[in-house]
Amino acid sequence: MRDLGKPEAYPPGEARCAVGAIDTGRPTSLPFGTTFPHPPFLENPMRSLIALLGAALASSAALAQTKWDMPTPYAATNFHTENIVQFAADVEKATGGKLKIQVHSNASLFKAPEIKRAVQGGQAQVGEILLSGYSNEDPVFGTDSVPFLATSYADAAKLWKIQKPFLEARFAKQGMVALFSVPWPPQGIYSTKPLATVADMKGLKMRSYNPYTSRIAELSGAQPVTIQAAELAQAFATGAVNANITSGATGYDTKAWEVVKNYYDTQAWLPKNLVFANKKAFDALDKATQDAVRKAAADAEARGWKVSEEKTAFYLAELKKNGMNVQAPSAQLKADFRKIGAQMTEEWLKTAGPDGKAIVDAFRK
Repeated sequence: MRDLGKPEAYPPGEARCAVGAIDTGRPTSLPFGTTFPHPPFLENPMRSLIALLGAALASSAALAQTKWDMPTPYAATNFHTENIVQFAADVEKATGGKLKIQVHSNASLFKAPEIKRAVQGGQAQVGEILLSGYSNEDPVFGTDSVPFLATSYADAAKLWKIQKPFLEARFAKQGMVALFSVPWPPQGIYSTKPLATVADMKGLKMRSYNPYTSRIAELSGAQPVTIQAAELAQAFATGAVNANITSGATGYDTKAWEVVKNYYDTQAWLPKNLVFANKKAFDALDKATQDAVRKAAADAEARGWKVSEEKTAFYLAELKKNGMNVQAPSAQLKADFRKIGAQMTEEWLKTAGPDGKAIVDAFRK
């Protein structure tokens, strides 16, 4: 038996496996004077140097590309999401691929209420939110959803122009950059039962998506239930809700006609979505890339407003085509809602402070 305590001697010209290899126990005989070919990089140093430089440049180019993740709350087929996908494509094209924005639609990366915090904290670099969903945090975020304050696209555009600098300042203070905003079509009421007056809403379980829709439910005698758009169809199907205030777009996306039959085109307000970026991520871009993002954002805003208005009639026609009773509210229902709207406007002004008053005063001029 081999003595493990002593080094083993091998005949001249024989070698054993190197450390880290598998030792088979069989010596490998190599005659003295055996030569090996030169490695390829020694045969043509210049060619090898060029190849190495090319690989380094390719690696550098790959490292130069910046990728942003963008969570959005709505389905890929929603016009907001389609507009955002075009925005991302415009950014990538304008920057020559230096900035790539990966869109994660339908709340697949973060749920709707989590998106603002995710972008603010740097978990995502850019995102989309429904502004009025954050009006409990700051009433100015919900200016566009004060019932019957701005009920047409022209009024909504006027209100946005006034609201925008106040909003930009608040987002900047929170470490974010507001990029662009696009409105939803006017809001109407979906109900499983006919509504002639607000009194008919008593006892209904009404889906709410911001503090204003919750307050409307309370003032009309309904029970507010918080449900996100992605879960709306299931909520109707299971009876978790039987009424809802939202746009024709959401009804179309969720195939509302499968679970509810009545839609009242109250045109209560035009809530807006906001696309915004993490300020540190934005500031880390070179100026040319920042300019490209801003240009693509301006284009997306103009395009989004146009598409939103154009699609309003289409969405309502689709609801009707699929068997829903689409109608204007009765004179009494409209009067009841305007009364609720007046009360809510006064409530909002008390909480929105000087900035809120300045916005409404400027809008009413």
